[in-house]
Amino acid sequence: MDTVTTVLTLLLAVVASGFLTRLSPVPLPLPILQIGFGALLAAATGFEVVLQPELFFLVFLPPLLFLDGWRIPKRGLFRDGWTIVELALGLVLFTVLGIGLFIHWLIPEMPLAVAFALAAVLSPTDPIAVSAVAARVPIPHRLMHILEGESLLNDASGLVCLRFAVAAALTGSFSLGTAALTFLQLALGGIAIGVALTWAVMWVLGRLVRRIGEDPGLQTLVSLLIPFGAYLLAEHVHVSGILAAVAAGVTMNYAEIFGQALAATRMRRNAVWDTVQFAANGIIFVLLGEQLPAILGNVAGPESGDDWLLAVYVLSIAVALGVLRLGWVWASLQFTLYKARVTGQPRPAVHWRVLVAASLAGVRGAITLAGVLTLPLVMEDGSPFPARDLAIFLAMGVILVSLAGATLLLPPVLRGLELPPEDEHAREEDAARRAAAEAAVRAIEQAQHAMAEGQPDADLYAEAATLSMEPYHRQADGAQLTEAEAERFRRIAAIERDLRLAGLKAERDALYRLRRARRLEDATFARLVREIDLAEARHAA
Repeated sequence: MDTVTTVLTLLLAVVASGFLTRLSPVPLPLPILQIGFGALLAAATGFEVVLQPELFFLVFLPPLLFLDGWRIPKRGLFRDGWTIVELALGLVLFTVLGIGLFIHWLIPEMPLAVAFALAAVLSPTDPIAVSAVAARVPIPHRLMHILEGESLLNDASGLVCLRFAVAAALTGSFSLGTAALTFLQLALGGIAIGVALTWAVMWVLGRLVRRIGEDPGLQTLVSLLIPFGAYLLAEHVHVSGILAAVAAGVTMNYAEIFGQALAATRMRRNAVWDTVQFAANGIIFVLLGEQLPAILGNVAGPESGDDWLLAVYVLSIAVALGVLRLGWVWASLQFTLYKARVTGQPRPAVHWRVLVAASLAGVRGAITLAGVLTLPLVMEDGSPFPARDLAIFLAMGVILVSLAGATLLLPPVLRGLELPPEDEHAREEDAARRAAAEAAVRAIEQAQHAMAEGQPDADLYAEAATLSMEPYHRQADGAQLTEAEAERFRRIAAIERDLRLAGLKAERDALYRLRRARRLEDATFARLVREIDLAEARHAA
């Protein structure tokens, strides 16, 4: 019962923080608010959660990493692949080495291996956190894609580095050659298991669906189980469960391309996964706040010196991370410009504010917290893990500082920033709409002829086909207009969409009035409302 109460309390705190951030008249980062809720729970009610590191890792990380891999824009990932790899692998290793040495120099009482472990959990960035921070200031699309790709890969690379650092702290030994070979084995094995398991599950699921039909609830449940299956199987054979979960997510995206699920399955599954993501991220930050008072009490003693030193440590590490990231981003840009000059390609013009924004957007979030909370409680000989509470406190402090810094500095940096228009996306969308509309018209014509053949009322089929094809003809015609005409067409379409949404809302309100008056049966009411919901989702997209 205590476990159930704890889970319900955490979820209630996540819900309350979500409502409060929407009611706030000023942009308030949701993670900071959730941390505050957790600290308030601990201080005011004595609410306490005893965390088990391995269980915490298993519950939270596989679904979050899986979802990152599933939803990351793949074309942007490959288009900016080299830049993403530079940030996700090169910057992670640079951060682990540079920040690890800096932390050990700053806090000599912290063993070098523990300092490297702390640097490893500080290396991953969190695009969800920066999206929340910059919700009212649009981040350039390409920059956001790079940040998402970086986060997808640096989550895995940073957490794998954490495993090596923890192993070195526990055993007291470390070999670079052995670590490199082990890293390669862990990475390749984890990726192979994630890909193989997901393809196998989706293949079996496809065969079952063709035989017995598709159940959206079952499909959704299977998607929830895949990341845990990939993670546990990989850990069982002693390869990287982290990379297995990421690879499973990426594979899930490609499996969906080749096997189309029902619209109802996609809608339900997306809704469930959005809820899982919101709840998991929220619970992690609430737990951060809940652990904060106790950890602050533990480190505010002889281990770290005076309390003010703790703030100095946090600010120093946060500034060092920011400077190191800015230097790496600048060097990466210079290398990109050099390659463009050597190959004769056009050199992209990058405003200095984009570099600063890319550096500020290196916000630490849920993955950092999840990683640092998995530090072992004891050494192999049963003694306490050295400086564990201090490492957790410093990680928490850096998360708060990075969130606050992005909150204060990203809006003025990005506001008014003029970027080249991304016409390619508009042209691709127009071409896709035209191709889809033409395919729909051909399919309707074929279906009309097949259905009307031999029927005495064939004219009804022709009339129905004409009505069915009208939206597609309009869509195809709109995609072939000049730029000025296309803009006018898009404005008309937007107005029509708003009018259609208003009509759908009125339809739904009328159904609810009929149901309240008991003039409509429940099953009929639910079916009609669902039709309106689906239509509204289609028009609002």
